[in-house]
Amino acid sequence: MGQRVYRELPDGGWGWMVVLAGFLNNCLLVGVVRSLSVFFVDFTQHFQESSSRVSWVTSIAMATQQLASPLGSALGKRYGARSVVMAGGVLASLGMFAASFGQSLLHMYLSIGLVTGLGWALVFTPTMATISRYFDKRRALATGLAFTGVGIASFFFSPLFRLLIDEYTWRGALQVLSAILLNLCVCAALLRPIRLLQNLPAATSQHPDRANKASGCWGNVTSALDLGLLRQRGFMVYTLALTLMTTGYFVPYIHLVAHGKNLGFTDYEAALLLSLTSIPDTVARPFSGWLSDLKLVRSIHLLFLWSILSGVSLFLLPLGRTFPTLMAAGLFYGLCAGGLSPLFFSTLPDIVGIGRILNATGLFLMLLSVGGLLGPPLSGLLEDRTGSYNTSFMVSGVFVLAGSLALLLLPGFFARTEQRPGARAIRHHSARHAARENDQSRAQGPGTRTGQQHQLETALADSGKQLKNSQPSDDGATPSLR
Repeated sequence: MGQRVYRELPDGGWGWMVVLAGFLNNCLLVGVVRSLSVFFVDFTQHFQESSSRVSWVTSIAMATQQLASPLGSALGKRYGARSVVMAGGVLASLGMFAASFGQSLLHMYLSIGLVTGLGWALVFTPTMATISRYFDKRRALATGLAFTGVGIASFFFSPLFRLLIDEYTWRGALQVLSAILLNLCVCAALLRPIRLLQNLPAATSQHPDRANKASGCWGNVTSALDLGLLRQRGFMVYTLALTLMTTGYFVPYIHLVAHGKNLGFTDYEAALLLSLTSIPDTVARPFSGWLSDLKLVRSIHLLFLWSILSGVSLFLLPLGRTFPTLMAAGLFYGLCAGGLSPLFFSTLPDIVGIGRILNATGLFLMLLSVGGLLGPPLSGLLEDRTGSYNTSFMVSGVFVLAGSLALLLLPGFFARTEQRPGARAIRHHSARHAARENDQSRAQGPGTRTGQQHQLETALADSGKQLKNSQPSDDGATPSLR
């Protein structure tokens, strides 16, 4: 028995369970990445290394997660998001467990940076792409709710990790964290695949020779990366703008705790700074998604506004020299950064189209890895040279503002109405394919039917039977056309 076939994106239903999976995955991925800054001072003291060298641990993990995203896309497309995310959860846990036995920074680079980072890559891309395939009109809200897990996890993980370090040392804390990361496998069970009507004609090929040719090595690479996106001006400008933003975006989350320690705060006061920053971050994420879905302002314009505010808020962090003032500056940055992040991914389908979202997300994150890789070490290097993170925060603000200005180069940025070529492509895909099939049927004769026609007719027939019987499905196995 086949899966349900949807005429259009359902904008709800089981999609909300997929959002829950995205929420939990972001808790255990981005939330953990942010809270790793609690280990920063302990790593610096134990390995007797500079801030810039220790910063590479988190930077390599983020860069690997983004650089290997096309691999997550390709495997998710081949084997399904559920099994790939489960494998990623196991890999992330093993890397964190291996790090607990680290004897040098090189060991930490390999375990947390490469192994755990690779596991996160297999988790993040298939999860976010699955959310995009379930939602259209509510996509920004769904993405915002999924990313809310980042702020909530940051609020609880920062003091929790500090407590675990004091109780079991940083090695024991990493072992507990590795066990927590295994919950990614549980989240993967919620990622039910969705079958869309417009995707059915593409499921088979009536040119086997051409299909076999495309299955070669280079064909697999181009299919996984969708290199044709590199010729699309909108995608490249958007990627450049967000790469500049991410160069400065993660710096406060990685170095804010160390900055608090430099100002004379206690370990728990410094960890509390990061926790409190996550409160407005958590509130801003679903609010930004809800505001975007209202369509009062175009998503790209809303992204531009939040990025400008985020850049300005980074310039305010050096002004905080006492706990209350630094906390106020951190709260403002959390609000602006929280409103910005959900729009990173909810705006992408409007640029490339929903049909290319899985591969586009992987390629987008791979190119974005440059910013995540260079930002924190550059910030640590500036701290080593100046003895303070004030310059680091200001330079980060410059990067975020530069990315905001780069958005102005997007085609149609100044248009008042949303331009969604991907949506138009989906709308007309079935019509174009039907026209091609009719032409080929005339050429082949009236008694010949293509395999694609047969598959489409079978799906529609099964769906019609389901509607006629009106029997509800508990497990989603019975076909029903929505």
